[in-house]
Amino acid sequence: MKTFLYISLGLITIFILSQAFITGSMSKIEKHKYTVLKEFDQFEVRQYEAALFSSVKMDAKTYEETSSSGFRVLAGYIFGGNEENEKIAMTSPVVMEMGDSMKISFMVPSNYTEKDLPKPKNSRIFFERKEGAIIAAIRFGGWANDKRIEKHQKQLSEALAKQGIKHSGKFSYLGYNPPYALIARRNEVVVELVGFVMGK
Repeated sequence: MKTFLYISLGLITIFILSQAFITGSMSKIEKHKYTVLKEFDQFEVRQYEAALFSSVKMDAKTYEETSSSGFRVLAGYIFGGNEENEKIAMTSPVVMEMGDSMKISFMVPSNYTEKDLPKPKNSRIFFERKEGAIIAAIRFGGWANDKRIEKHQKQLSEALAKQGIKHSGKFSYLGYNPPYALIARRNEVVVELVGFVMGK
């Protein structure tokens, strides 16, 4: 009985330490910079800075069909799948544009310009610069799936309508954690706002 207890305590300790290490490592990853303009009960409004992204379009139309395969394509590029075999730092969050077609994007680290980036070996990968934008974001924890994303998309849409805030109607999912992070997971559904003024 004591042996079982010691093993259990040891495993729990290892789990806690490993998750703490993962959380600490994630805090050091470069994130897409933004400023919170206003906080509401269910969502917040942010001003995002312009940034360069590497992206891939996917044929599938759901999060569950797209997330793993799209992530692997882009991860392959930054982990050395390019003409110079150069490793590029991971950034956060992973962006997935939802709709009739799906697109997954990683922000390019700010120390690169498009001219500096090595050419991808996978011809499906392309680069795009996204200008600064004002977006609304609703946050949820745990593990993302199509049902939960749809639920929070609906909540965000209804909350914006209640406030009389117009938006583009093009929603995206933001994922901040690697699959092996089991605690303190962060997910968001976001949409760009139209004509937002601070007085709202």
